[in-house]
Amino acid sequence: MGTKEASPRTVLCLFFLFCLGCKCLASEFEATQTATLKVDASPQLARKIPDTLFGIFFESEKWTACAYFARFEAGGPHTPSNIDPWSIIGDDSSIFVATDRTSCFSRNIVALRMEVLCDDCPAGGVGIYNPGFWGMNIEDGKTYNLVMYVKSPETTDLTVSLTSADGSQNLASATVTVSGTSNWTKLEQKLVAKGTNRTSRLQITTNKKGVVWFDQVSLMPEDTYKGHGFRTELISMLLDLKPRFLRFPGGCFVEGDWLRNAFRWRESIGPWEERPGHFGDVWHYWTDDGLGYYEFLQLAEDLGAAPIWVFNNGVSHNDEVDTVAIAPFVKDVLDSLEFARGGANSTWGSVRASMGHPEPFPVKYVAIGNEDCGKKFYRGNYLKFYNAIRQAYPDIQMISNCDGSSRPLDHPADLYDFHVYTDSKTLFNMRSTFDRTSRSGPKAFVSEYAVWRSDAGRGSLLASLAEAAFLTGLENNSDIVQMASYAPLFVNDNDQTWNPDAIVFNSWQHYGTPSYWMQTLFRESSGAMIHPSKISSSYSGSLAASAITWQDSENSFLRVVNFGSDTVSLTISTSGLQASVNALGSTATVLTSGNVMDENSFSNPTKVAPVKSALSNAAEQMQVTLAPHSFSTFDLALAQSKLVAEM
Repeated sequence: MGTKEASPRTVLCLFFLFCLGCKCLASEFEATQTATLKVDASPQLARKIPDTLFGIFFESEKWTACAYFARFEAGGPHTPSNIDPWSIIGDDSSIFVATDRTSCFSRNIVALRMEVLCDDCPAGGVGIYNPGFWGMNIEDGKTYNLVMYVKSPETTDLTVSLTSADGSQNLASATVTVSGTSNWTKLEQKLVAKGTNRTSRLQITTNKKGVVWFDQVSLMPEDTYKGHGFRTELISMLLDLKPRFLRFPGGCFVEGDWLRNAFRWRESIGPWEERPGHFGDVWHYWTDDGLGYYEFLQLAEDLGAAPIWVFNNGVSHNDEVDTVAIAPFVKDVLDSLEFARGGANSTWGSVRASMGHPEPFPVKYVAIGNEDCGKKFYRGNYLKFYNAIRQAYPDIQMISNCDGSSRPLDHPADLYDFHVYTDSKTLFNMRSTFDRTSRSGPKAFVSEYAVWRSDAGRGSLLASLAEAAFLTGLENNSDIVQMASYAPLFVNDNDQTWNPDAIVFNSWQHYGTPSYWMQTLFRESSGAMIHPSKISSSYSGSLAASAITWQDSENSFLRVVNFGSDTVSLTISTSGLQASVNALGSTATVLTSGNVMDENSFSNPTKVAPVKSALSNAAEQMQVTLAPHSFSTFDLALAQSKLVAEM
């Protein structure tokens, strides 16, 4: 241990939350309350927050992770089956389509057989089209890469086009020739859009009578993030959170309602054409697993976040594997870790290398199951996984599904999962949950938290303020709380089965809910120093606060939240800084709105978003006014600071 002099620009960040109990939703009149917040920034009382405190949880849930892959397995392995989401162009007299089991891919045996019946086909031909997920966003001047597998006994010309939803507007078109052969052929075609349409479709047509088979059709924009398949603007929103970890791929998605429909990592790797996909029966949709285990590891790397691999432990919502028969599942998980961490010459590491990533992925955290603690075979299965992983990878931190916040665990673990979805008042009051937790046990991983249902709407200001209060409690208890992540992360606006989510999108738009913006105001907390703070007020039972400092070359910070319906005159005094606060360069950023239930939307994406302004008065003792229902951050510049930080 030691000390060193800090840089002239030191960050001071105070989290403060004010709530008037049951008056959070409304007040007959607005009053002004008074409160004092004292912060002791003395180095000897400071404690370092874990570098991993705040991250993200990305569950493959309800179309949140689907690319424009188009196979024909969604109807199941039996044929003929439905061809959803494909439809035909033409009528029964001109075209006949059905699925059969003639694909060249052994794990994707279902293909589409299209028989053109017309000798004199309509202008534009007949064929099939795919609308993507509630329409494809096609933009003028952008390039889209089409890949498909086809075969035909006779040479046939196909027209591949990007059109409007009704086919009337042609945005891009090209002719590809299918050579007459009994073998499948992979065709690739670039389509450059000459127009913009937000709800486009891909269509494949021909004027020639005959039979053509199709399988494994893929359409992807050329400008995805780092070429890895994600929309750049959505990844930018994740980068703005500065996540320290990425928990994936679920959630309930990992368990499945039934084990036969649970996520299987080895079926989600390798060439996308050869991935069988599966029916996600928890969220009730077919996924091609184009976003698989490898892509999640790659995403964590792109975000600079530690990967946290959540795997199935032989337990689903409705069935379980007896511990005496769990050995194949244990071996499967060990293989998954070799895929991520093994050398390029290892059995599974070589598969990863063949996918373009010879260097190992740094998987140091695994969660053994998801929300399975109460299941009959969970503890027995858990110990089998724990012991095998500990022996093979001693450095990996293992996460139990059992909550250790109020009582000791009866099994070994490095961390334990803590999930909470509740109303705003309850979550606000849970800010002290970990105050009473034993410091001698495993660390807590609050891997899913959110205000939901009536208080949350589709993402309300009220929800975000209660969540902010909860996070201040996690910071104050970050000696025992190692990590935390909001859930869920993404949702497609066309299928909001779960509300709310942090980021809402459709084919071309996106916005962050107030809960997303709240998280951006905590993004500098990981790795910071936390300091004791004390609130004096007649309303102290409804106040929450935390205070942190960190070193930054450009900015200095102080943050405050008001959860109540009254204005608050707050006096903030600090000691231990050994420097005065310089008003020049200090700013205030406020997250608030006219109504506590206000939400963001595509038409008004920043209705509830942080607004920055100059801070007029700044000193070691500050008098600030907090607007009702607000989260304020005060970015403070310290004049020639000589703050000593304990290292």
